Amino acid sequence: MSNTTDVVIIGAGAAGLMCAIEAGKRGRNVVIIEKSEKIGKKILISGGGRCNFTNRTVTRQNYISRNPHFCTSALSRFTPHDFISLVEKHNIAYHEKKLGQLFCDDSARQIVEMLHSECLQHNVHIHTDTEVHTIEKTDETFTVHTSNGTYTTQSLVIASGGKSIPKMGATGFGYTIAKQFGLKIIEPVPALVPFTFTNFPFSEASGASLDVEIECNGTTFREYILCTHKGLSGPAILQISSYWNHGDAITINLFPDTNVHALLTEHHTSKTELKNFLSPYLGKRFAEIWCELYMPSKPLAHYTHKQIESIATQLQHWQLLPTGTEGFAKAEVTRGGVDTNELSSKTMEAKHIAGLYFIGEVVDVTGWLGGYNFQWAWASGFAAGQYV
Repeated sequence: MSNTTDVVIIGAGAAGLMCAIEAGKRGRNVVIIEKSEKIGKKILISGGGRCNFTNRTVTRQNYISRNPHFCTSALSRFTPHDFISLVEKHNIAYHEKKLGQLFCDDSARQIVEMLHSECLQHNVHIHTDTEVHTIEKTDETFTVHTSNGTYTTQSLVIASGGKSIPKMGATGFGYTIAKQFGLKIIEPVPALVPFTFTNFPFSEASGASLDVEIECNGTTFREYILCTHKGLSGPAILQISSYWNHGDAITINLFPDTNVHALLTEHHTSKTELKNFLSPYLGKRFAEIWCELYMPSKPLAHYTHKQIESIATQLQHWQLLPTGTEGFAKAEVTRGGVDTNELSSKTMEAKHIAGLYFIGEVVDVTGWLGGYNFQWAWASGFAAGQYV
């Protein structure tokens, strides 16, 4: 079977679906090719099944890229308000959890159904369970050979995502296509991902959750960490992991709102043991392990002033050296991807390959935790959809 169409989009995730909708609105004949059996699989599992679909406040500072200005154009042309308007048009109830994060009241499935409905309204053809075998380019068209036939198109959009969560079908397909056409790739690495440690002693406090301030390479976040059997997770860890490179230390302030030296000095005459003094703040087991590692527990009155100073410093500048991360299997997104210097920030088209577009996670633009990656998917898909 051979088909000729205006636009072929590879990938029926957030970016691909948005691009298809916008191109369809312009009267373009659009085909989406998706290798999975259903569309929007990553949307469905996001936000604990409720989809953190955007954030009320989005700026380029919420994104990581070799070119930090690249995302500005797309984000300014399709804002969180624009997506919220679409959600409200479809009568999807939502709420703000914290820090501007917006979630569906009911289910992430509503977002997928909304996008599917918009696709149908604008005559977008979606082919699931379809593998792409090869892609060829002639002077003005692309030929896409798939398990469901061959498609010839003027515009080819790669919206196949990154390498994160391979059990959902993620592969490096988009990078392979970029390399085929000579585009540079920024090495893809796991982002928004838990840290692992060798023989991590706090695994015995697995489940402990602490409100902290965390820093790495000059970037700081205030959020919760979670002790796991393998190391550390939780929002603070996921956020800072995007700024971490192998061999870097992370610094954690376990008392972000307190001058610990002043607090300990105030109670310096107390007969309360250190581990018991710290337990209300850190949890009993975490406090016990911390004391075993850094300062044997005894009554506060038995520490010297120098030891009190050392305890305070350790609690507020706790340095750890992760041995690695839990990898793409647990990473929410991929950092790196198609070099933005290869693309037009206005259209998302490859500068040197007419008709070839890259959008969403496959591009070297990575958002913070909290709806920012979805907003990049919507915005980059919208941008490309105006030109394909």
